[in-house]
Amino acid sequence: MSGRDEDLDLAVRLLAGTPTHEGRNPLLLRQWALVASEFGSRMTPPTLPVSVVEQDGGLAAGLLARYRSRPPVVEIYVDTVDRTERLIAERGWRHWFPEGSVRAAALAHEQAHGWLHHAHVRAEFKRALGHTALRLGRRRLYAHVAGADELAAHAYARAACGLGRSPLLLTEALAAAVSCESEK
Repeated sequence: MSGRDEDLDLAVRLLAGTPTHEGRNPLLLRQWALVASEFGSRMTPPTLPVSVVEQDGGLAAGLLARYRSRPPVVEIYVDTVDRTERLIAERGWRHWFPEGSVRAAALAHEQAHGWLHHAHVRAEFKRALGHTALRLGRRRLYAHVAGADELAAHAYARAACGLGRSPLLLTEALAAAVSCESEK
């Protein structure tokens, strides 16, 4: 199985674990995951000025980074970045995630979230996903697909940073590692 297939499986698991998707057809979840990933990898958000604030406390809160729109700021949690960099070294994943790529991917990921907040981008994304909330004749109102924006942001970060695998792999591995560490 290729890294892309494994990344798609991770994306499907993320969607399947989202409360609004229990009981949904796995093939539909796979289609949404594929569309969201392709959309994210093709996004071209403009580089806009955004403040970056570095702080601790991310591991305890389960956060690597967070985007806030007013004012535009990205909070980077350095304790989580450091732990993720160590995890990459421990797992032998440096060929997929070069030194310093965690911070760069986190910034790109949050930039993607900021871009997905724009009405025209959000509308295009919903149309691409094709999840219909309401249909009147030829007219359709497309619905939000919970979790799809997260997949698009991960795909954008992978493409923008030239990573060998999706940062979603890091998210899952870090959550498992932190969970094991907290049980000790």
